Amino acid sequence: MSDNTSDTNNSGAPATPAPSVAGLNWEREVLEKLVLSTVRERRANRRWSIFFKLMTLVLIFVAIAAYFDFTFPGSDSETLGRHTALIEIEGDIETEGSGSAAVVIPALNKAFSDHGSVAVVLHINSPGGSPVQAGMIVDEIRRLRKGYPAKPLYVVVNEICASGGYYIAAAGDKIYVNKASIVGSIGVLMDGFGFNGIMNKVGVERRLLTAGADKGFMDPFTPLSEKHRAHAQTMLNEIHAQFIDVVRTGRGKRLKETPETFSGLFWTGARAIDMGLADGLGTVDTVARDVIHAEDIVDYTQHEGLPERVLKKFGAAMGAGAMKAAVHSAAPAVR
Repeated sequence: MSDNTSDTNNSGAPATPAPSVAGLNWEREVLEKLVLSTVRERRANRRWSIFFKLMTLVLIFVAIAAYFDFTFPGSDSETLGRHTALIEIEGDIETEGSGSAAVVIPALNKAFSDHGSVAVVLHINSPGGSPVQAGMIVDEIRRLRKGYPAKPLYVVVNEICASGGYYIAAAGDKIYVNKASIVGSIGVLMDGFGFNGIMNKVGVERRLLTAGADKGFMDPFTPLSEKHRAHAQTMLNEIHAQFIDVVRTGRGKRLKETPETFSGLFWTGARAIDMGLADGLGTVDTVARDVIHAEDIVDYTQHEGLPERVLKKFGAAMGAGAMKAAVHSAAPAVR
């Protein structure tokens, strides 16, 4: 009788088994793991979100800094000490590139105004280009040389310093070359093509409407009249005279003029020294070491920034390039 009474309660109904402690612990552990896993996942997502936001801010800041060419206190010229300031002019003297006034002039101002720079070296490798850009750079060099009379500007020629390149070089205190460098070409040209003969042969008629009798000046599909030829030659002669004045003013008594000096011919560096177009042989390193006596060289050249590279990569400069190609042949060039 005692065994049967253990499975029933006082009312005679079967007894309900007590909950298992192990079962309750198992459910609690699963819930805890789920909660902890969710918390960890949310924390990880939050950390990655913060990381990507910070990286985006850093990239934006770097892009802005590159675009505006920021100089951070204590990280640039303030800690450079005594040095030679270097500015590179590479390629054609045009409205874009390292030979443009918009690039060279800010570099010149930084180089001259830096307390640590004891002299400025223009390292030129250019066949020439725009007389306007070259003239703007020369004007700024003259202004800075007056403002900083104790800080000389030397020119070091690489492979070639001709025409517009020499236009700029003549404004320096001294010009150093390699004996095989190409120097000179003190002249001006305006080139283009005429297609009117071909058009007559194939039966093509040019229809050019203008308001102004000379508005079609230098049109490649119209014969060049004597009036227009004379007008173009007058402009070239005027620009040539400006070029000659820059050379004479810059070189002074060192220049040994001959009938060929301003003819547009060019010569080797060794011959240029004999003619007074250059002062001696030298490189950037030898000039910094032996002439300036400041072997530490700091490059002040304004290099293309990140925004410009990105824009060019995606073709933002295509329109400007097409316009430049369309009008380039009609513009005077010191070459």
